[in-house]
This record gives sequence, C-alpha cells and structure tokens, in this order.
Amino acid sequence: MRRSLLCVFLLLSGCAPFTLAPLTTDHPANPDAMVAPQRPVSKTLAYTSSDLPSPRVAATVAAAQQGDHEAHHETQSSTSQTVVGEGKVVATVPSANQIVVEHGPIKDFMDAMTMGYQIDPPTLLEGLKSGDRVRFTIDVNKKTIVKIEKLKE
Repeated sequence: MRRSLLCVFLLLSGCAPFTLAPLTTDHPANPDAMVAPQRPVSKTLAYTSSDLPSPRVAATVAAAQQGDHEAHHETQSSTSQTVVGEGKVVATVPSANQIVVEHGPIKDFMDAMTMGYQIDPPTLLEGLKSGDRVRFTIDVNKKTIVKIEKLKE
C-alpha cells in the first residue's frame, strides 16, 4: 500500500521542471560569445612556429609529411651526388629561399610531382617567376636545388 501511495504521489506531483542556467558570453555555444579571429591562409611556403599548434604536433606532422614524400623517391644510387630535372616554376618564395616546381620524373630520384625545394644559394631565385621553364640540379644529400637555369620556350 505504501508503495502504491508513493507512486500515485509521484505521478500526481510530476517532476519539477528543469531549467538550464543561461550561458555566459565566454561559453562557445553562446551566440554572443567572442569568436576567435580567423587567421588568413599563408600564401607562402614559409611557416613560423606560431603557425603550428605545438612543437609535438609539428614534429608529428613533419614526420608524416616526410614519410609521404619519401614514398615518391625511387632507390638512389650511392654514387650519385646530384640529379637533374626539368619543370615549370609554380612559385618563388625569396624570404624562405624556396621555389615550388612542377617537374617530370627525375631519373633514379623521384616521380613527377609539384614540390617545394630549398635553394642554395638564394641568388638562384633572381629573375625567376611563375610559369618559367627551368632545368635544375638537386644535391641529393641536402635535397636542395644548387643550380637552376631558365630554359627558352
């Protein structure tokens, strides 16, 4: 009997309505909350440490990218110190001593692809612009372009 009375009481009284506390303006779900400013996407290949979330994430990303990149390389001959390729300049980034080149296969080095390369010395970038056809020499150990010449079209 007690049990049935308790059930009847609970059914008749109903549950107290539950209301959520209002969201504060610093809560991300509040429509008036401040929105983090959107950073513009970099138009260069030069990234600073402030562009990356943390050093640990940066190291993981760099290792993953290097692993993906290495998959494109073919077996290198141990006697070869430099390789030569030809391609088209996609972009130059003088502030980072880099060039982006769309190139064909480079014999005994890598498949055809579009890729950014370090340039040494930086003066090799002088006079180059997007769309130029070039022949370039890569130092295999440094993975750096050490010679580049503009081809006539």
